[in-house]
Amino acid sequence: MSDNRKVAVITGASQGIGAALVEAYLENGFRVVATSRSIKPSSNPDVLAIAGDIGDPATAPRVIEEALARFGQVDTLVNNAGIFIASPFTDYTPEQYNDATATNLDGFFLITQAAIRAMEKQGSGHVVSITTTLVDNPTSKVPSVLASLTKGGIAAATKSLAVEYATRGIRVNAVSPGIIKTPMHAEESHGFLAALHPVGRMGEIADVTDAVIYLEGAPFVTGEILHVDGGQVAGH
Repeated sequence: MSDNRKVAVITGASQGIGAALVEAYLENGFRVVATSRSIKPSSNPDVLAIAGDIGDPATAPRVIEEALARFGQVDTLVNNAGIFIASPFTDYTPEQYNDATATNLDGFFLITQAAIRAMEKQGSGHVVSITTTLVDNPTSKVPSVLASLTKGGIAAATKSLAVEYATRGIRVNAVSPGIIKTPMHAEESHGFLAALHPVGRMGEIADVTDAVIYLEGAPFVTGEILHVDGGQVAGH
């Protein structure tokens, strides 16, 4: 018996937003290919866990090849993997630059290219990437040029890809979060981080997953950068 359920590939899937996205897609009837450097094998037959560094050029094609071998299709790619390094511009090291560009840009480029090749053969697909509102509304309180450089590149590429593939059944969107409450933010920093948002609080992981799932079910939406940022992009 064939299984016609859709398949989502999710990068950075072992913790935080990525792990929540895996659960959200499963709850919405998808089978999931989950990849990250530290991901562990899954006992769920609807989940294929693939360990690998998305910044390694060998990882992206392997993930898509294994997804096709296991499930036969790739319907959605969620580019969630990312490195965020806040630092004064002149203090960034070459190693930090290389790490950020490898994960945020190289990883995005390579796995998106491989996924879209598969989607073209199917005649349909969806790519959604996680960026950051700091691209549109930078603040001196959180100096983060590497985030703007790399995630800004993804935001621009999202619109370009959306236009390029609009007539081929492939949609391309992005979700641009504010600061989300995850374990990477120490409890003592929450007050400062909450104040960076006009609504006066940090975002929850569910705010991001809900936005991604909205885009998944919005067939007339492509080229959209959906801000989930408590009003940050509007100003202060």
